[in-house]
This record gives sequence, C-alpha cells and structure tokens, in this order.
Amino acid sequence: MKTAQSVAALFALIMAAAIAYAFAVGDFSGEGARMLAMPWGIVSLLDVYVGFLLFCGWVLYREQSLAVALAWTVAILILGNMLTAIYVVLAFRACGGDWKRFWLGARA
Repeated sequence: MKTAQSVAALFALIMAAAIAYAFAVGDFSGEGARMLAMPWGIVSLLDVYVGFLLFCGWVLYREQSLAVALAWTVAILILGNMLTAIYVVLAFRACGGDWKRFWLGARA
C-alpha cells in the first residue's frame, strides 16, 4: 500500500510540473483551439473527461459528505489527473492500510 501511495504522490508531482511548464511556455487558447479542430484532439479530450467522470463517480460514492464530493469533482474537472492523484494519496492515508476502506471510504 505504501508503494501505491508513493506512486500516486509521484504522479501528482509530475502532473504539477507538467501543468506549470505548460502555463509558463504554452499558449492555452491557441493550442487548445488547434487541438479541438482535429478529430483525434476531440476524441482525446472526450476520453480524458470520461475518465474524470468515472473517477468522480468513485469519489461521490466514497465520500460521506456530498459537499466534499462535489468540491473534489469540480476540482478534478478543472485541474485533472493531478487532483486524482492527490485524492488517491489522501485516500491511502485515511484508510490506515485497509484496502476495503480505501475503496469504500465511509461505506466500509
């Protein structure tokens, strides 16, 4: 479980660095417009957001508070997989080594 938590933390750091790099060097609106002009760009974006929504379904199921779950959902839809990785790290920390509690949260 510690290995999985460490991998999730590493992924969060990698995504944070990638986002910082893209904002520092890239042109969000110009590059986004080009991506949305291509069929595979649209498919890739759709694929990413379907994945986000599936992950958010797990968050909504797992969290005891609807307000907390909705806040995570909005954050994930805006900041992407950096936030999914952070959520996984926090879920690992909260479960105390119990896989059932990791997956089910307050429902365990």
